[in-house]
Amino acid sequence: MQRPPTLPALACAAALLLTACGGEGKDTENPSTPVGVTAQAGSATSVHVMWEQATDNKAVTGYEVFQQGAKVKTLPGTKHMVDIDRLSPSTAYSFTVRARDAAGNLSKPGPATVVTTPAPTPEDKKAPTAPAKLQGKADGGRAVTLSWGKAADNIGVTSYDIYQEDSRIHSVRGTETRARVTGLRPGTVYTFTVRARDAAENSSPDSNSVDLTTASAPGKGPSTAPTDLKATARKGNVDLTWTPPKTGAPVKEHQLYLNGKLATTIVWGAEPPAGTAAYTFMVTDKPGTRYSVKLRAKLPDGKWGDFSAQRSVVVGRR
Repeated sequence: MQRPPTLPALACAAALLLTACGGEGKDTENPSTPVGVTAQAGSATSVHVMWEQATDNKAVTGYEVFQQGAKVKTLPGTKHMVDIDRLSPSTAYSFTVRARDAAGNLSKPGPATVVTTPAPTPEDKKAPTAPAKLQGKADGGRAVTLSWGKAADNIGVTSYDIYQEDSRIHSVRGTETRARVTGLRPGTVYTFTVRARDAAENSSPDSNSVDLTTASAPGKGPSTAPTDLKATARKGNVDLTWTPPKTGAPVKEHQLYLNGKLATTIVWGAEPPAGTAAYTFMVTDKPGTRYSVKLRAKLPDGKWGDFSAQRSVVVGRR
């Protein structure tokens, strides 16, 4: 007499409808090894590590950074650079990076990159001058190239830090005056500034800012960001002017973001202004406080559009 199939056999037969028994549907492919790994000293106690994006049959979800063979940082798959702090001056360090996917598969680490931190300068309290004449251009939809004039320092500039709005996103060594920033979004306006830094961690004032808009993705329409945003500080107030986006209908509402957070919604009760719009808001923090502002408009379909470039102002005395 033939025996009825066992439960495991029935389960296997059912699984064949979707995938073969034995786990052929499981993701077992490792991501590619991150390449282009560089490490450069930003100061006597910090190193900036960056690398090019790895690839995977599904998606890279994270990166692991190793210092002298020990894991020191875990980052999401959207990040391709990191600052390693609390290092010792005049010391050689090696760094490697490996990629991870959602199934836990790990790439092989790339060749170790060696960097030596400079000697400390504990008596140096003088900051470098600001980098001059920052300019740039968009390289397609996901990258920009920046260039600037050299800063001066009483001892020496060890690195230049690139800021997008108020966040440091990249660093290059102090002998370089160009940088390529990747991992950006298509059809988006970005505001960049650069600061010089010396071995004692003294940072310069900001360079001039530059606004760059990445190319739109295929099929996406023109940018919906407000343009020509200007911010002027007065005693206790900040005056804003800007040009609303062209949407085919009057723009009646804008959201104002202050220091990265929604502060208020600007609504015109009657017909919105034609051409340049203006708005003044009061500030109550102590004189010398720095504010960063940006706007976005409410579109005719009810959605919020793209953000404007960001502007920063420092409020004076009352």
